[in-house]
Amino acid sequence: MQKSLYQILEPANIDCPSSCRNVQITGLAFDSRAVKDGYLFFALPGIHTNGNRFIDSALKNGAKAVVYQGELPTNINEQANNAVFLHVENSRFVMAAISESFYDFPSKKLVIFGVTGTEGKSTTVSFIWQLLRKAGKKCGFISTVEYSVGGNALPNPEHQTTPEAPIICAKLYEMIQNGCTHAVIESSSHGLSEKTNRLGSILFDYVAFTNVTHEHLEFHGTLEQYKSDKANLFKALDKHDHKKKLFGSANEEIINATGAVNLDDEAACFFAEKTNHKVLGFSLKEFPKVPSSITDFFVAQNIKKTNNGEKCTIKHIHKSASKTETLYTQQTELSVRGAFNIYNALAATILVSSACNIDERTIFEWWNTLKSVTGRMSVIDKGQPFEVIVDYAHTPSSFTTIFAPLEKQVHARSGRIIALFGSAGERDTKKRSEQGSIASKYADIIILTDEDPRKEDSTAILKEIAAGCSNKTENLNLFLINNRPKAIRKAFSLAKKDDLVLLLGKGHENSIIYNETATPYNEIEEAKSALKEMGYSKHLEENL
Repeated sequence: MQKSLYQILEPANIDCPSSCRNVQITGLAFDSRAVKDGYLFFALPGIHTNGNRFIDSALKNGAKAVVYQGELPTNINEQANNAVFLHVENSRFVMAAISESFYDFPSKKLVIFGVTGTEGKSTTVSFIWQLLRKAGKKCGFISTVEYSVGGNALPNPEHQTTPEAPIICAKLYEMIQNGCTHAVIESSSHGLSEKTNRLGSILFDYVAFTNVTHEHLEFHGTLEQYKSDKANLFKALDKHDHKKKLFGSANEEIINATGAVNLDDEAACFFAEKTNHKVLGFSLKEFPKVPSSITDFFVAQNIKKTNNGEKCTIKHIHKSASKTETLYTQQTELSVRGAFNIYNALAATILVSSACNIDERTIFEWWNTLKSVTGRMSVIDKGQPFEVIVDYAHTPSSFTTIFAPLEKQVHARSGRIIALFGSAGERDTKKRSEQGSIASKYADIIILTDEDPRKEDSTAILKEIAAGCSNKTENLNLFLINNRPKAIRKAFSLAKKDDLVLLLGKGHENSIIYNETATPYNEIEEAKSALKEMGYSKHLEENL
């Protein structure tokens, strides 16, 4: 793709110097190492460094234009460089606007879904994508684990849940080129924050809120700000008229903008009230607390485990000023393990039903076709006598969600739970002892190990977690082993018939971060290698 600077800036409402109108731009980059000849480079302010430091590197790599804020480094002479320098107040906000313009405003040509919450985002995004495809829609998605630009799901090479604006817009543009009409974006609090503005220019049509718990406070500062940043997704519904001309359509369509909120989360009302558009609720409680603005909600009850997942009874309840009535009751079966995944499936069903004008009851019948996401309740079966599950759970709330039902199952068969996990460095430190406390309540044996310690002392992190394991004795049923591969082998060596080994925290991730270096690492592959060393190699892993 190639556009003149004027063709990019004018639609984005950014002044273009008359002398630079015809400068040709061939690409966008916010990392100087990715700059190629003809690129526009965004010098972004960062947590650890200032992007202005890398302007010289970008110019040497062929940048023809630079967007920056603040002061230029003293070694940069605007007149001496054959490039355009655009000084702006906020380079991240400008980057979002320019990205949309450069890629022909892709979110104006797609029905855009957004999913936010502390937990369940990736799975809900995947469920929406799968259900849209089942409904006959050509669609793509962007999530922590995987992405698709119209074809099958591929591993996500990015290290961010929500990538920077140029990457998002490039993927949306590619989806359109591939004939997509719908796109689903996993919307993290970082991506929704005005500090990063990664999603600031995206025109969302359907949004879901899964839950909010104590997380990422090292970035947001307070839980209130964390919620507020996430709620920007619902506010986004009121920022445009939802008139879109989709691929293959001769005329504009008016999208029936809709939100979905988890009524079992205390923040449900907070999110529901952030938009004037229709919001529906979902719950696993018989009598959920329903905000006054919500008239329709879905309740899943009588949840029971099956060989392949969960089954339940779903009620569609309508609430008016005079009465509350059940419109229908339906039995359904979800082919994904974990009762908590019913939340994710309900959120996906509500939005896909609204977007495709398909009765929810039809979509409930599709639940038995849904597949899990890699690293989310992934069962590793190589023929060993004990069970191994890899999951991304890394917060106190996700620990409770996973441990509580599994403890009942495992102890019912006289097995033990051996839990292996850590806690990320340079992140919320308050959750560490909480993780230890919750795990020690449910697990029989705990093995603490590294999980992206970054620049923190990894042993100190493990000791902070261990402080919460008050009912465990070190070197008896509590082990601190920094090296994660060694820790996994220790866990497997302790496991006996009918035991469950839970490998938590890494899930789908492909590295462990020490200092600023991402060391290649794959939890599922490491687990399989460890089992192979023990002589188990017959079966393949499953995502349940």
